[in-house]
Amino acid sequence: MPSVAISGVRTVETHWIPLSDGRKLAARLFLPEDAEKNPVPVILEYIPYRRRDGTRTGDEEMHLFFAGHGYASARVDIAGMGDSDGLLDDEYVRREQDDALEILDNLCSQPWCSGVAGMIGNSWGGFSGLQVAARRPPQLKAIVTSCSTDDRYACDAHYNGGLLINDNFGWGGALFGYSALPPDPAVVGEDRWREMWKSRLDDHKNHAAEWLKHQRRDAFWKQGSVCEDFSAIECAVLAVGGYLDGYTQTIFNLVENLEAPAKGLCGPWGHKEPNYGVPGPAVGYLQECLRWYDHWLKGIDNGVDSDPDMRLYLMDYARPHSHMDFRSGGGWACRNGRRSRSASGLSG
Repeated sequence: MPSVAISGVRTVETHWIPLSDGRKLAARLFLPEDAEKNPVPVILEYIPYRRRDGTRTGDEEMHLFFAGHGYASARVDIAGMGDSDGLLDDEYVRREQDDALEILDNLCSQPWCSGVAGMIGNSWGGFSGLQVAARRPPQLKAIVTSCSTDDRYACDAHYNGGLLINDNFGWGGALFGYSALPPDPAVVGEDRWREMWKSRLDDHKNHAAEWLKHQRRDAFWKQGSVCEDFSAIECAVLAVGGYLDGYTQTIFNLVENLEAPAKGLCGPWGHKEPNYGVPGPAVGYLQECLRWYDHWLKGIDNGVDSDPDMRLYLMDYARPHSHMDFRSGGGWACRNGRRSRSASGLSG
């Protein structure tokens, strides 16, 4: 697919990533214009939500930002979604992680890449970053994981301490819909798109029904739950989320238990990246990510490794309400081990 230049950044609409079993995954690339002369680290976002028509606006905001600050950035659809070959087996399956290892091999072997990679993602993408980090690919040096979980059974959309929750059905229905969508004929070709779509429909699964077969914390849920072995993660981890998200405890679990460098950031938000954070105040999330990557992917001594272990927004009491645009509070507090101190705030 053609390239487009945008103020010092070159975008490649479709970069095909060949896998060892013959499948190809579709990626969109955002590259500094001079990257082939001056190779840079790559930041990977690996999710199922259709890079062409699903997450395009948000992709451009985030990945153009990173490319404009000296990183290659890649947005890849997992197998069976968007324009990628193959079929969607389920959430967070072993094959999805295997594919990610091949994706990193492909991206890091490109002439515009320095051979060093990071990952970023919210929700599914945050899960993916943790799960791939636990596989220890040599290129992966740092991840930013937001609104994600270390425990797929006890802290996800299905069961909470063994109790079935409604998100099991709501999210199951949403995934049922996503996985039935066709690829784009303009990308995969007029001759292939119907065949690919029919294969997806013939294989279409009721994921919620499968999840109901596993009402206890068995091997089904332990696969992809990084809390099974925190020591497997060796790269640097920035864990981000909000008090109104369903995965708040994961931030604390990761910072407390990871042996690798880890920092946590928790604000008043729901299930969103903090630059879109509601209730406010939102923060300069991309700027925080850039500091993280500059240190761990480029070796820049910017003080990130000396940041507090946890940065927490201290909220004032508020009467219950159906929606709040903003939560007043006492600002940001920082905590290192058992010692705490106040902080002036965050980027942005």
